[in-house]
Amino acid sequence: MKVLEGVVKRHPDGFGFFVPDKSDMPDVYIPKHDMVGVMSNDRILVNVYPEPGGKRFRGEVMKVIDRGQQVVTGFLHELGDAYFLKDTSHAWGEDLTIENPHRYDIKEGVWVLARIRSFPGDPKGFSGDVESIVEDIENPLNDALRVLSTSGIPHQFSAETLKQADQLSEEVAESDKKGRIDLREMPLITIDGVTAKDFDDAIFVETNNKGFRLVVAIADVSHYVKIDSPIDKDAYERGTSTYFPNFVSPMLPEVLSNGLCSLKPKVDRLAMVADTQLDFQGELVEANFYEAVINSHARVTYGQAQEVIDGDHDLFERDVVGTILQAADLAKILMARRFKNGALNLEIPETEIELDDTGEPIDIMKSERLFAHKLIEEMMLTANVAVALHFTKNEIPALYRIHDQPKPEAIEKLNAFLKTLGSTKMVSGGGMQKKLTKTLQEYQGHPKEKVMSILILRSMSQAQYSAHNIGHFGLGFEDYSHFTSPIRRYPDLIVHRLLKASLKLGKGYHLRPEDILETDGSVLSAHEQRSVKAERQIHAIKKARFMRRHIGEEFEGIISSVTKFGLFVLIRHFDIDGLIRVDDLGFGCEFDEENLQMVVGRSGKTYSIGDPIEITVASVNIDDGRIDFVPAGGEKRSDDSEKAAKSPSKRKSAKNNSRGVRKARVSGSGRKTKSRKKSRKKNN
Repeated sequence: MKVLEGVVKRHPDGFGFFVPDKSDMPDVYIPKHDMVGVMSNDRILVNVYPEPGGKRFRGEVMKVIDRGQQVVTGFLHELGDAYFLKDTSHAWGEDLTIENPHRYDIKEGVWVLARIRSFPGDPKGFSGDVESIVEDIENPLNDALRVLSTSGIPHQFSAETLKQADQLSEEVAESDKKGRIDLREMPLITIDGVTAKDFDDAIFVETNNKGFRLVVAIADVSHYVKIDSPIDKDAYERGTSTYFPNFVSPMLPEVLSNGLCSLKPKVDRLAMVADTQLDFQGELVEANFYEAVINSHARVTYGQAQEVIDGDHDLFERDVVGTILQAADLAKILMARRFKNGALNLEIPETEIELDDTGEPIDIMKSERLFAHKLIEEMMLTANVAVALHFTKNEIPALYRIHDQPKPEAIEKLNAFLKTLGSTKMVSGGGMQKKLTKTLQEYQGHPKEKVMSILILRSMSQAQYSAHNIGHFGLGFEDYSHFTSPIRRYPDLIVHRLLKASLKLGKGYHLRPEDILETDGSVLSAHEQRSVKAERQIHAIKKARFMRRHIGEEFEGIISSVTKFGLFVLIRHFDIDGLIRVDDLGFGCEFDEENLQMVVGRSGKTYSIGDPIEITVASVNIDDGRIDFVPAGGEKRSDDSEKAAKSPSKRKSAKNNSRGVRKARVSGSGRKTKSRKKSRKKNN
């Protein structure tokens, strides 16, 4: 057990992840019950101990050393005679009660700056005072629409679709329930993120004398969305829902995605069910598919599911807790079986960007995956495999999710990097998934772990939709489809229709010729990539907005890529990367392609992937979502600062951002905070 100091990031589900000051220590999971009174970016003292297996760590908060936020901003909300700011970013843990000691003319919806008077956990409650009303603020709320437009993603439904959606009821009609298997008494539950609104899958798990019975109920979108209807045409044109921070461009109108096809608790919903039997080793023994009517017994968040798994069995009723625990047992067996059979154990945590009410980023954190996330994924993987096997065994033309092996040149680059690290283990030949997994395991808990994961991910081919089943390399499945998310993925909707047609339900569902399915696969794969690129672009823009306030500040980073035009550097504490251009590295800098290094002229200094490096944030370009770094001590004027200086509405922020690079020392958050007196005076 160790006592460490560092900075904590609060997850929307309530648990936290502690980033120790010691760079050789991985991030530490802090359970929800231990995060009471702790806010994102607080500097804390933590008791750290290894979880079973020794690869992951868990922590107990001993003390809050310093608060990361003293002043906050947001839209004012009124409740009776009281005012408050909503914890929309989930960074505080609760809403902030607001007082108005200076008697400003405030009202509902006004944007204010407030100073925190007492923090969460204080006997006085979480409260603050209005310091000023913000009248001239830069508005980034159009970022999402701009990216959707430039990416060619439709974001408005047709008049015909809206008219059709208006005719849908908010409740399931009794006539629609007829002829379906009634599972309303079965304790099916949903497990999703705390901010989720569309619940398209519910699960139930129990043990029997054969092993495990797993029931996966998926919202029956195909019942409402008929082929070639206005809603169907708009959905196909989108191909998928597109998810931005605090914004969704849905594939289906809200009355379906958040209403009739969302498996909300305690209400009847129509579902397509994969009812599977697995033995005690996790092998799929039998699968049945049918239409059902269900009534979810509980809406569970990932954080709550994790708390139950960790031993808190009082959060829900006994049958709900039982399903979570049985699902956890099954998930462990399924994961062990997958990895034994060659699945690639590659996890790249996504980045969560927390926005305030204006769309301005206020924090960026790594979205750590709990076992509860993996639990629900294993249930979905099993259902997807069962459906794909049904098509394969019955020789039914279908749409598969395929993933080809890495191309030889990609593996050559990966091996070149492993060679620079001094590794004697090269990735080649048969059993490539296991070799890649062993490489990842070798660097688990190492400072270069994320860089290694990124490099292996880059070596992978893109997964696609196709009628030609070649299997899924990454998951290690010979047969795999997408069945579990028809609310947000059109390929899943196709699979539902094909499944119903194969069951000969007599409701107008038909099989599709293989050539038509192959065309569908090509079109929908392209739509998916379009959406992925748009999501990356909005993240880049928000990250650039976030880093604009840090221009001139120094950070500790790690080199994530070396190219002929410069170095990409990842800032661990914010999960943000930027580019150091080759011209800023020194005179005579040359790219050593064979060893994946940058060599600096006469000094012979080398920069390699995985090397730590101190950088200064030099400039940002919000339009492109670009962030430029220089080695610590360099200077460069911000592109956006120059643009902003010409705009009256942005003159104030430009004035602060363009006055030179500040020299600083490292603070515990990984950020340089103490400026030289000369720079501080200029900025005042």
